[in-house]
Amino acid sequence: MDFFHAQETLTAIQWFLRAIVAFLFLLIAAKVMGQRSISQLRLLDFAMAISVGNIIAHPLSDEGLGMKGSIITMSTLVVLYSVAVYLSLKWVPFRHIIDSSPFPLIMNGQIVSKNLSKARISVDLLLSELRKEKIEDIQMVALALWEPDGTISSFLYPQYQTITRADMKLAPEAFSLPTVLIKEGKIDYFELKNSNINEGWLKDRVISMYKVDVKDVLLATLDQNNNLQVYLYN
Repeated sequence: MDFFHAQETLTAIQWFLRAIVAFLFLLIAAKVMGQRSISQLRLLDFAMAISVGNIIAHPLSDEGLGMKGSIITMSTLVVLYSVAVYLSLKWVPFRHIIDSSPFPLIMNGQIVSKNLSKARISVDLLLSELRKEKIEDIQMVALALWEPDGTISSFLYPQYQTITRADMKLAPEAFSLPTVLIKEGKIDYFELKNSNINEGWLKDRVISMYKVDVKDVLLATLDQNNNLQVYLYN
């Protein structure tokens, strides 16, 4: 455990061991903090990410620093983060401090210019985000909100929304997610076991339909009606 403490010099193996310890500790810390800290960087998450990255970087680059102080500091921050997240869930005033309320960027087809400055984004960025939602005309947007995590939520006027089966009074169909049986030339035996087909049927179907072997298949999926969809390597 000499690598864990401050040293005048460290061998290559000791640097390697420090990296392993830091990596494992970060995985544990991320697990404790939960998916929220990974999937979306809000104010609290951003502050935590910057602090943890800065603290763990020093003992990984300076042999004169031990890892004990960094790990204690990071553990304290993880506890504080968990407490802050809990308070944000249970105490509404604190939640408003950590996660500000969304505010409109577009209302009734018109850009709210003062809120663009508040969000610190340009019109070009706003238009870019709308294009990602397949919205080409601002006047189609009834409301667009700037969310606390830095994303934009857009809501179209009813006349521009996509017609659904419910709108057309059609009988709904049961939802079914296709099962991925082959990925990058390899059969996923776990998914195959959970399906109602066997390996022989799958291979025979691929060969008979596309005259190729499994290793030539980039992706193959099976729907609830046992329809096999195959995508080959180009």
